Amino acid sequence: MRIDFTKMHGLGNDFVVLDGRATALPAIDATSAAALANRHTGIGCDQLVVLEPSAIADLRMRIFNADGSEVEACGNATRAVGLLIGTAASIETLAGIIHASPADSGITVEMGKPRFDWDAIPLAFAMDTQAMPVAWEELANPIAVNVGNPHAIFFVDDPYAVDMARLGPLIENDAIFPARINVNVAAVTARDAITLRVWERGAGLTLACGTGACATAIGAMKRGLVDRRVTVTLPGGPLEICWREDGEILMTGPATQSFRGSFDAAAYGMIPA
Repeated sequence: MRIDFTKMHGLGNDFVVLDGRATALPAIDATSAAALANRHTGIGCDQLVVLEPSAIADLRMRIFNADGSEVEACGNATRAVGLLIGTAASIETLAGIIHASPADSGITVEMGKPRFDWDAIPLAFAMDTQAMPVAWEELANPIAVNVGNPHAIFFVDDPYAVDMARLGPLIENDAIFPARINVNVAAVTARDAITLRVWERGAGLTLACGTGACATAIGAMKRGLVDRRVTVTLPGGPLEICWREDGEILMTGPATQSFRGSFDAAAYGMIPA
């Protein structure tokens, strides 16, 4: 059985998208997702995105990281799906229903409202999430925010001076984060500008992370470092983040379709339904 796929990216954060809305796809688990994501023996991507019918929204989106773990939300993937659909749509995710719509500068996604309670991140025990009393070498006192998935944000002088390849997995897998964590290092460069690098939970260092941009912007706003509308510049490019007065986060940025193809489902351990 051959499965069609679309390869897409948002600022270099890349996805393999499988559309199972009209015809059911074979079963996908962590092993098959990781095999498809493998850049040497598979198609290669940061995340595998699976579209399915939904009883409560226009469609359902499932997201698997490169290591095969299923995650709640992905802002860049939502923009890619918004581009693929081509019209305003409601999208069911493990983090709830989010909305994507075309915009002049790409796709705008309504990401929901941030959560700051320690057990909503989640953390292993109660502590101040606005300035966590913890440190990993030079990275200290992060703010923790859940924007559909969990993020820890460290504000530093130069994000590119931080050894993320070493510190990223150390922090991601620390026992204080029972669901693991996305690690963000950011520098505020103006009241409306942030520079950011992200170590993504289950994917590693990526060129862009939509939820990371949202979490970092919200963290900076909570600390009074920036205004409520900012440009977050990642290695792959900029995203516009707005925190509305009603608490809703809006993220706007580009998405790109790279190519289409097909693969043999059996070669990746996918069993027909």
